[in-house]
Amino acid sequence: MSTRKKITLMPVIALVALSLTVTLPTLSGMRLYAATAQRYTTVTVQRGDTLWSIAASHSAPNADVQETIDRISQANHLAAASLQPGQHLRIPE
Repeated sequence: MSTRKKITLMPVIALVALSLTVTLPTLSGMRLYAATAQRYTTVTVQRGDTLWSIAASHSAPNADVQETIDRISQANHLAAASLQPGQHLRIPE
């Protein structure tokens, strides 16, 4: 005669209850923030324009021009600083 142990759900229920007791207060205190949409100005590169000159003309007073160059390069996926006349660049505002 073999005896089979009866499987109970009580340990699983206790574990779930404990997990919810710890997790729910943490989740209820979280705040989700949506990123604001980035706005751009489009500039057409003219003969003689450089990335530095374009960035300098679109930088705020006392702003770091190199940071503006980095943002322009990232927005336009530029691998190098060379520009071609007629090229369109998106300038983050």
